[in-house]
Amino acid sequence: MNLSPQDITAILLSMKIAVTATLLSLPFGFATAWFMVFRRFRGKVLLEVLVNLPLTLPPVVIGYFLLLFFGRNGWGGAVLKAADIEFIFTWKAAVVASATVGFPLLVRSIRLGMESIDRQLLQASRSLGASWYDTLFTVVLPLSFRGMVAGSSLMFARSLGEFGATIIVAGNIPGLTQTIPLAIYDYASSPTGTSMALSLCAVSVALSVIILLLHEVIGKKLEHGGQA
Repeated sequence: MNLSPQDITAILLSMKIAVTATLLSLPFGFATAWFMVFRRFRGKVLLEVLVNLPLTLPPVVIGYFLLLFFGRNGWGGAVLKAADIEFIFTWKAAVVASATVGFPLLVRSIRLGMESIDRQLLQASRSLGASWYDTLFTVVLPLSFRGMVAGSSLMFARSLGEFGATIIVAGNIPGLTQTIPLAIYDYASSPTGTSMALSLCAVSVALSVIILLLHEVIGKKLEHGGQA
């Protein structure tokens, strides 16, 4: 395997973006799943459609919408400009692109975890006088932990492979915003880049296998812990 310093930078940047996107999305994903599972309100179907929309839209379309929103003439862009924050064509834009594309996977997994909670436990907690936040932290959060782990690993893996939305809002700048998929795209476009592209593909496969193995090991441990 032959990796250049530029490839190492792309690998590290991909990891940084995936970790940041997952950590930033986790509290919002948990709150969204909780709201969808335990609350009844008008427009719930519309919320579900909006949350799951990135699963069906082409990532390039998502990237273009983000570019319009955070661009010079967009609402988000005006706020960021007032705060003197550079966003478009930075690694922060890649984080938002990855978070947007992977968010439905995170919410779905946490939601499945919450829906599997025995409602009698929730009723018992409430009948004993626990407030909603006591029930949240002592019942819902611990019993949803497996879904949170599953959703986080899926979102992390999805963020590592994000391409379409990232190249629109973050560009493909070596050393600044070029992630593993973008670097592979560059090598694949070059007649002499086959071996370098294969090296990065091997790294990408290895990272995915490690993530899936960790996902399975942690899931088994949580399952056995829950049965103990």
